[in-house]
Amino acid sequence: MFRRNAIAWMGTAVLLAGGFMTFTPAAMGKNSGVSDSEQVSKLLSEAKTMVFQLKEDAATMETFSRMDVSWESHKVAINQIKEHVNALGKQVAELKDAEASASPWQASAIDRIYPYLDEMVGYTTAVIEHLNGDRRHNFAEYRDYLEANADYASDLAAMVADFVDYGNARQRVERLANKLEITPFR
Repeated sequence: MFRRNAIAWMGTAVLLAGGFMTFTPAAMGKNSGVSDSEQVSKLLSEAKTMVFQLKEDAATMETFSRMDVSWESHKVAINQIKEHVNALGKQVAELKDAEASASPWQASAIDRIYPYLDEMVGYTTAVIEHLNGDRRHNFAEYRDYLEANADYASDLAAMVADFVDYGNARQRVERLANKLEITPFR
């Protein structure tokens, strides 16, 4: 019995020592894996703010289809949305330019933003065309465009916020890992 306990303790000691040696920053390198790009993180945070405003404006405009709001108000609102979409397009272009320095999760975020933005460009254009054309026809289709724009903006805002939150959580884990002199999960 004594011999079995001694062997178990020795095995535990070897595993623990091996674990400490394996997970120290000196053994693994301070930054094992690909580091996040500060530039991309900053651009994603800025995009988060932009998309949130776009979401709010698209949701507001979508409510116009259920209210007695002047067509002039519709035009003002869609022009605001168009400005937000264009600004976000420029932000995405900056993100694409910085993608070479992005970590894998950042590159994934950049790649996932574009399809939402592309859809929003299409629906925003359709709303503008409707407002510039004969508004008496296809009101149901117009309402669908507004709803789709609001849905895409909401989904995009949630996704970008999740990516930014993920990046912030990763930074916090890495700071704590450095403080504790361990290697964070990769």
